[in-house]
Amino acid sequence: MEWTREDLDAAMAEIEKLASTDLEFRKLCVSDPHTAIKQATGKDVDPGYKLKFIENESGYETFVLPDFQGSGDELTNADLDSVAGGHSAPKNF
Repeated sequence: MEWTREDLDAAMAEIEKLASTDLEFRKLCVSDPHTAIKQATGKDVDPGYKLKFIENESGYETFVLPDFQGSGDELTNADLDSVAGGHSAPKNF
């Protein structure tokens, strides 16, 4: 089944509602996200689609790190931009 933006927004609203009041559903989100979405929306998610819910622990701010872009010894675009035109980092950097 194809998910539209509206489907996704409605699903997230329902999941947030359930997860904030139903401890068992909250646990299901963390342990089996595909089943949790099916339970909340009645819609299947492609089994090959990777997704993950994480618990927001009290006292911690939760951040999702960006995808890792490094690939060993190759320079990143940011590295290349920093040396383009012969510029270098300041001496006290």
